[in-house]
Amino acid sequence: MQLVWSALPVLVVIVALFAGVRSLHAALLGVVLALVGMAAAFPITGDVALAALRVWLPVLVEVLLIVGGGLLLSEVLRVAGAQKALAQWILARTGHGVGAVLLVVHGVTPFAESLTGFGIGITIGIPLLVHCGLSARKVAVIGLLGLCAVPWGSMGPGTLIAATMAGLPLDALGVASAYVSVIPFVITGVVAAWLASEPGARGKAVVQGAVSGLLLTVAVAAANLTVGTAPAGALGALVMILLFLARGHFGARKAKDGVASVALGPLGARALTAYAVLLLGVLLAGVVLRVLQLSPALHVLASPGVWLFIAALYFSRGLPSSAVLGSSAKSWSQVAPVTGLFIVLGVLMAVSGMAAQLARALSAGGVAYLFAAPFVGALGGFVTGSNTGANAMFAATQAEIAHALSVPLLPFMAVHNVSAALLLMASPGKIEMACHLAPPEALRSRRWVQMTVLWTDMAAVALMALLNVLLGVYLR
Repeated sequence: MQLVWSALPVLVVIVALFAGVRSLHAALLGVVLALVGMAAAFPITGDVALAALRVWLPVLVEVLLIVGGGLLLSEVLRVAGAQKALAQWILARTGHGVGAVLLVVHGVTPFAESLTGFGIGITIGIPLLVHCGLSARKVAVIGLLGLCAVPWGSMGPGTLIAATMAGLPLDALGVASAYVSVIPFVITGVVAAWLASEPGARGKAVVQGAVSGLLLTVAVAAANLTVGTAPAGALGALVMILLFLARGHFGARKAKDGVASVALGPLGARALTAYAVLLLGVLLAGVVLRVLQLSPALHVLASPGVWLFIAALYFSRGLPSSAVLGSSAKSWSQVAPVTGLFIVLGVLMAVSGMAAQLARALSAGGVAYLFAAPFVGALGGFVTGSNTGANAMFAATQAEIAHALSVPLLPFMAVHNVSAALLLMASPGKIEMACHLAPPEALRSRRWVQMTVLWTDMAAVALMALLNVLLGVYLR
């Protein structure tokens, strides 16, 4: 009976989403079923509940603050026309649509996400994609595909949790995760290039997307090997940004078409400065807090949520207009409840033992579980919308199962870590946020966006499942 209760919340949520039920209603249903399951089969003590509240309430508040700040900054830049100016400058230096799209998917979004996390990468990437001549729903999908390097998001706390729970060195898991990430990096590049290209040019575009994914793999793996896991995602993505800009600039000069002469302009320059305020603010505040060993209560000063608001105020040179504040608040009221409820669902399943029960039941299949394991990790990312949350739910249990099956722990956990990060781009909270950042037409295509991203992710997870079987069988 415990197995039924542990699986029911997740299964009902997935069925509801596939049936077209609104994300908010699906999330509410999942939370209610989790609470009923806890009362019926997974009771917890008051002390356990209070401990979980102390740990997760600050995380929940920070995530909702980040969502609000990201939406506000995006709206401020959009209304001022800064997003358009910056996008035109980037497009001029990438030469054509597919190059610009891959720059965002394998460069801009992973760079921003690695430094900030919690989906902030799409608040920077999607506004740039809006000006690439794509439909609203393609903008939302391609923007979400940029969340392909989430094991290094927020400088890698999710990967740190997985390494700690499995008893592995952080940098070793980071390097192994980089190698495994070749699958999602290539697949996201191929799908993004396919969506961004014209029917007659898709063959060349797909090759370009695959090469871009391979280059990102090399860049992130090299950064892991040389400077460690925490900054590897940001450094690898920065290398990709420089490669795409250099390639586009060289191509424009060679063609002598004058495209590279497009000026950034004051609005675009101010937008870049606002992003610099955001990214450098998060980094420098974090360094200061660590060096001075200040109270944990002050760590909020290094939160992306705080610096998103600061960046918005900087760009606006004061408080944004009431119209901007109103539209941002409206978007937040639609995105935040979905995001918050799915985090709550993940926490309830982890704290109550439902998540562990589900993983143990799946492991009863023996070696066959090697194929199922990445799907378990991906399920955690889908439910929580967070690599950190997914690893908090499943990493310890996955490590125990690897020991029980006598398979090599490092590659097994690398596959789990990447899978746990991958499906968060298809999580309802991220879908809702992406559709609000894209042009309004995307809101009417939520289900298409959800399904497109989900099937892309599932293809990557299936390939990682096959890889997990090969590694488990031949390295035993």
